[in-house]
Amino acid sequence: MQTITKVALDAMGGDNAPAEIVKGAVDAVSSREDIKVFLVGQEDVVREELQKYPYPQERIEVVDAPEVIEMAEPPVQAIRKKKQSSLVVGMNMVKQREADAFVSAGSSGAVLVGGQTIVGRIRGIKRPPLAPIIPTETGISLLIDCGANVDARPEHLLQFAKMGSVYMENVVGIKNPRVAIVNIGAEEEKGNALVKETFPLLKECEDINFVGSIEAREIPHGGADVIVCEAFVGNVILKLYEGLSSTLIGVIKAGLMSNLKSKIGAALALPSLKKTLKAFDASQYGGAPLLGLKGLVVKTHGSSKAVEIKNSILQCVTFVEQGMNDKIKAGIQAEEMK
Repeated sequence: MQTITKVALDAMGGDNAPAEIVKGAVDAVSSREDIKVFLVGQEDVVREELQKYPYPQERIEVVDAPEVIEMAEPPVQAIRKKKQSSLVVGMNMVKQREADAFVSAGSSGAVLVGGQTIVGRIRGIKRPPLAPIIPTETGISLLIDCGANVDARPEHLLQFAKMGSVYMENVVGIKNPRVAIVNIGAEEEKGNALVKETFPLLKECEDINFVGSIEAREIPHGGADVIVCEAFVGNVILKLYEGLSSTLIGVIKAGLMSNLKSKIGAALALPSLKKTLKAFDASQYGGAPLLGLKGLVVKTHGSSKAVEIKNSILQCVTFVEQGMNDKIKAGIQAEEMK
């Protein structure tokens, strides 16, 4: 019998809600038969959007949540006061096992607070990190942490490395993934206090394949499979990555269309160019899971379109099938028993 992965989707979260969120849900259930999506949000608004599309009605269900947590609201206060918001209702569905995963393009702060206070941390996890997949020259890498813990300590980064290794091995399929810490040089003595204190912990850890420091310029070349840093550095890397990619694509397109000769050349090069640009399109990899929770919570970009929403939902299927939370839990608890 086919196992169905049930995903609670925040229909009201993000810059393009609910239109792109609903479309992403329809695209996801239309592409696979082993997914059911709960669209959590203001029922009338969500149903109005749903009416625009044909879809398998038994695999999309609307869950009414009349309140909305806005991007600018203080996260802790919003989670406490807006119990009927799409974000809180959706996370409670994961907590109560009514859904296997929760996906949101809404307030990052609210997702982080709700993930820890509603869904809850796995015992032994000190700080759950956000861990997006980023494209590289050789494939993909995991950037951990990119937004959850700006004031992390060495023991937190050590846990990030362990969780990232489990993720890359089980979800992505990279055996014995290479782990590196972001630094301003390759030498062990380089870096700030956090990096210098974390380096020996990673070096001595037998559970990971630590390859040393990685400079930012080596990240796009695929210098490591798991890239460890605290959230301030991680977020800067991620945003620069996104901005530079979109800028380069725009500049290349403008250059190719500048005169008749370049247009002819562009027509010849177009198939290969599209393939290359697609490989560096971060939207195809879905959102960033908040690792180390008792249930699956995935944060997608606030400006996500339907394709990112669809891929974030599909990402949840792999995560659930591989039993990621159980594997992280087993790894952390085994470490505690040593």
